[in-house]
Amino acid sequence: MTVKLPGLPTRLPMLPVKVGSAARAVLFDRNIPSQATPAEPKRRRIWEMSGTFHCSIIGTCLTTAELRQILVKIALAGAHKDSDHELHGQAVLLAGRRDHASKLLQKALDRRHRSAISQFGKARNVEDLRNLWASAVQRADIPGAYWAVLTHPLATEDLVRHVFGEVHMLSHLVGAANRADIRRLGELEIETAALQDKVARQQRQLRDAVVSRDATIADLTEALSKAIASRRSAAIDGPGESERETTARLLGELRTRVASQTARCAKMQRRLLRLKAELDLERKQRHSLERRESELRDELESAERSLLRQGPEGQHSSGRSMDLAGTTILYVGGRTNNVVQLRMLSEEYGAKFLHHDGGVDDRSGLLASQVAQADLIYFPVDCVSHNAVAVVKRVARQLGKPYVALRSSGLTSFVSALRRHASARSGKGPNCLQSHR
Repeated sequence: MTVKLPGLPTRLPMLPVKVGSAARAVLFDRNIPSQATPAEPKRRRIWEMSGTFHCSIIGTCLTTAELRQILVKIALAGAHKDSDHELHGQAVLLAGRRDHASKLLQKALDRRHRSAISQFGKARNVEDLRNLWASAVQRADIPGAYWAVLTHPLATEDLVRHVFGEVHMLSHLVGAANRADIRRLGELEIETAALQDKVARQQRQLRDAVVSRDATIADLTEALSKAIASRRSAAIDGPGESERETTARLLGELRTRVASQTARCAKMQRRLLRLKAELDLERKQRHSLERRESELRDELESAERSLLRQGPEGQHSSGRSMDLAGTTILYVGGRTNNVVQLRMLSEEYGAKFLHHDGGVDDRSGLLASQVAQADLIYFPVDCVSHNAVAVVKRVARQLGKPYVALRSSGLTSFVSALRRHASARSGKGPNCLQSHR
């Protein structure tokens, strides 16, 4: 019988000897080096990820206040006064660079979502990660779970694509909420009217309570004066102890009634302040919804006008309601299936139409030259890359060209913007298309 020892290529005959403790020590010598345990993989950093994910990470996993604080900390120009949308675009660009700014973003995300990172860190395989993500979606705990999955070392490309797709689709639910917002506007108007009536009633009650309190104090003061005068005139031998007791009793009653009226007045004032705060909040919500309703109504009117210009057989009538002859329009971004309709609408009004995909193909040089050719630039904020928006703003400001951020990539937003531009051009409406410098 032979045995093959570790590290020896030959086979040696086994001698018939008793294997004692010394032999066992040779076979299982702990000093023989073993294979090194592979190092545990580290979590991904934000600058190591593809730029495709930076927009959704910044917009989903950080609040605007936290983002502004980080950009102010790195002394970014305009961080105090720029809009939330502009700061978001700057942060997306900074996230892809391995510098102080991206490290601050990494620290802020890790600190904000520490508990989610710890929870997802217990996963041992991709299936565990998928189950944890599904549970977080059911709880509507999206930001922390999204960051934990994207940075987890075990996350595969399929899982990351699945998670990114679900988060991306959540952004489209905002558009579906517009109709509910309009209905809510009507309800808020009714509630506001009811609150105004309630506040008016409370003010009348408070005023009546104050008047009643003052009248009561005046009556008690007069009664006290009369009682003291009566006691003095009736007491022939001197005031004595009885007059002092009566005065003390009347003063006690007066103080009690005054304290009761004061407490009631304070309670009414607190209630009035609370109702005023509720009314102010309802007014702010109503004004916000009124602005949104105005934008939607304007887009709807533009769509209706476009339909009315069509003849009975679907052909456009010869008379145009807008004249944009000599205007070159550049449309950056948007959806591919809408480009043909956008071009037809522009040419129908006499304008020349240029289009850039806004991020599908990286053609920043072509985009800069198109901005130089255009008289007016449009881009929808829901379907355009941050790099394209940055190029448009930079070149347009250098050349003094006006650019407009559209609410959506739909045809109604585009038609509404064209109508505003045509009205401003003909002097029939306010100039809503001023250059953003």
